[in-house]
Amino acid sequence: MELSKEKIREVIARRVALEFKDGDVITLGIGLPTEAANYIPPDVHVILQSENGIMGVGPMANSENADTRITNAGGKLVTMLPGGCYFDSLMSFHMIRGGHINKTVLGGLEVDELGNLANWVVPGKMVPGMGGAMDLVVGAQKVIIAMEHTSHGKSKLLKKCTLPLTAEKEVDLIITEKGVIEVTPKGFLLKEISPYSSLEDIITSTDADLIIPDYLK
Repeated sequence: MELSKEKIREVIARRVALEFKDGDVITLGIGLPTEAANYIPPDVHVILQSENGIMGVGPMANSENADTRITNAGGKLVTMLPGGCYFDSLMSFHMIRGGHINKTVLGGLEVDELGNLANWVVPGKMVPGMGGAMDLVVGAQKVIIAMEHTSHGKSKLLKKCTLPLTAEKEVDLIITEKGVIEVTPKGFLLKEISPYSSLEDIITSTDADLIIPDYLK
């Protein structure tokens, strides 16, 4: 099934939100990962941290509740939940580097079967730098990558990354519009197939080998 870009982002963000558990402290990366805040189940209570210095981030703001003083690390307007607070970057990165973040969700350009991540630069293109991703992938207790399965028809799940790495062997879980894949010592373990995909589709659009378990959902 051919999905629009908007639908792809929604499918990924909704599935990412299902990984959140009561009491989790979570940092969402710039772009697609931040959209997961809009789909957290009402009976799940988590604390969202933004690396620019906010604890207690709520869903994305709209025209009715926007406060132009409150933005996430990507500069997008967000809401604050009751009990939320603000602090400086020093405190923010103390939390991240000190291992106090249960889960982080980041975008990705490439992930390989060793759990290596490339998500910050394409050679020849100007970028400001690696940013907080290099701290989050090492400091967070669990690293989830939320990204499209392919780019311009080419797989982003590889045997070996070709782009400059953000981190080595730090990725735990990958969520795309096609499915959910766990990084294990033996390689990519396919855990779930999206309702918008199929086993054949995932296999043909994944460059790396996949471990297919009997309990596949």
